[in-house]
Amino acid sequence: MNFDYSKQTRELQKRLQAFMDENIYPNENVYTQEINSGDRWQPLRLIEDLKAKAQAEGLWNLFLPEVSGLTNLEYAPLAEIMGRVFWSSEVFNCSAPDTGNMEVLERYGSAEQKETWLKPLLNGEIRSCFSMTEPEVASSDATNICASIQRDGDEYILNGRKWWSTGAGDARCKLSIFMGKTDADAPKHLQQSMILVPMDAEGVRVERNLLVFGFDDAPNGHSEITFNDVRVPASNLLLGEGRGFEIAQGRLGPGRVHHCMRLIGVAERALDLMKTRAKSRVAFGKPLSEQGVIRQWIAEARNEIEQARLLVLKTAWMMDEVGNKIARKEIAMIKAVVPPMALKIIDRAIQVHGGAGVCEDFPLANFWIVARMLRIADGPDEVHLESIAKMELK
Repeated sequence: MNFDYSKQTRELQKRLQAFMDENIYPNENVYTQEINSGDRWQPLRLIEDLKAKAQAEGLWNLFLPEVSGLTNLEYAPLAEIMGRVFWSSEVFNCSAPDTGNMEVLERYGSAEQKETWLKPLLNGEIRSCFSMTEPEVASSDATNICASIQRDGDEYILNGRKWWSTGAGDARCKLSIFMGKTDADAPKHLQQSMILVPMDAEGVRVERNLLVFGFDDAPNGHSEITFNDVRVPASNLLLGEGRGFEIAQGRLGPGRVHHCMRLIGVAERALDLMKTRAKSRVAFGKPLSEQGVIRQWIAEARNEIEQARLLVLKTAWMMDEVGNKIARKEIAMIKAVVPPMALKIIDRAIQVHGGAGVCEDFPLANFWIVARMLRIADGPDEVHLESIAKMELK
């Protein structure tokens, strides 16, 4: 395995880092001020202005191989840079859940579906959400999903209640990819299908935006949505009836690499903040950076970040070389390893900052929320560990 970054990746790293230094880091406070000064669910002028600038500089849709030409291994270090500021991925049109939804449309969508939905998503003109998880069932076992997709002539009728549909609160969200059962009598992994649902279709209702540890994550949000007798054309079905799990597996592999590399960026930023704070604060007669426990935390953080990064890069390399199916154990491993690693480092950085670490003066509190949520999103740790154990024992 050769994890040396390609010439193209190194060039993009330089350009992306320069963009972050010039346009993202100086505007972190501006972002917070704009979010808190108006309608929290409308697009931010700052984001829209920076999107236009990023697109003009060619730092756009880097996540999608069919557009950027980058492999998973080549894109991974770019996702890490974006992860250092939680909202910056959107500036480059590389933010979830749109990335996963665009991958689905690119790989499984019809020509008509691509023209109607993929094109405006690639242009950053609209946003989308993914509606799979349900409040009534343990959705960590996706075979529990009970929402229905029933054929009626040239249409499908959808019924169900979904939640944690990230992005649905955004005024720009125009599309939901909905997962439901088309045949409850089929083998359990062939019962589900995915279908494209316009958010303005009759019967689609955003019931509420869920708070994550008290935060609303505006302007994207995480919504609970009801689908009551929603009718959509049969042509909106993705790939075919019973292909929902197949699509989900194709969607989740790259997405987990993206999530994990962004979290490594978060961990690096938290470590940077920890080191800066430790050098600048004096307690009990000497700088925090000279306290033994703080030095141990810093050393352990460096070890853990390097280990996690190498595992994610190995996984990305395997996905490129042998495919997602062969790399499924490694995909599960990174999802189980990276969020707890990031949480540990963020928590220690908060501890070094004291009271400042839990308020809005630093991004650490937000980092902790994102990392904690990702121990559940895309499957809880325990599900991934169970999968790894099964493959090991087999």
